Amino acid sequence: MALIVKKSQLPNAGKGLYTSTPIKKGAQVIEYLGEIINWKEYEKRVLENKDGYLFFINNKICIDAFPTPQHKARYANDAAGLSRVKGLKNNCDYEIVGKKCFIVSRRDIEAGEEIFVNYTKEYWDCVRYNIKHGFNKK
Repeated sequence: MALIVKKSQLPNAGKGLYTSTPIKKGAQVIEYLGEIINWKEYEKRVLENKDGYLFFINNKICIDAFPTPQHKARYANDAAGLSRVKGLKNNCDYEIVGKKCFIVSRRDIEAGEEIFVNYTKEYWDCVRYNIKHGFNKK
């Protein structure tokens, strides 16, 4: 399957991940890759503004894609996030398999569609809390 990165359809979301070939429901679209670090190391990176692409598996295994822009999975956005567009819905979910994370399609996806993945309610609650309390730095 061929995945490309270009401007997202979501306002203020930056880049997005798109497929140029059809994807069947239940397929592993892409593995979420990056540097494997622990939570304490990630907290240090947050203080240095070197964060934003973390996938948390547990306190000892976090996949940090911030320093690895070549890994495309980090560009998948959440259609149910802060900026929404009518008609755009998440078509994928994250799936943890052992110490790895994959983006998996929840329905058939047509060639040319943007890949949207569920970041979870807890993620967005945390983002909204940080914005409300002035912790957002961007």
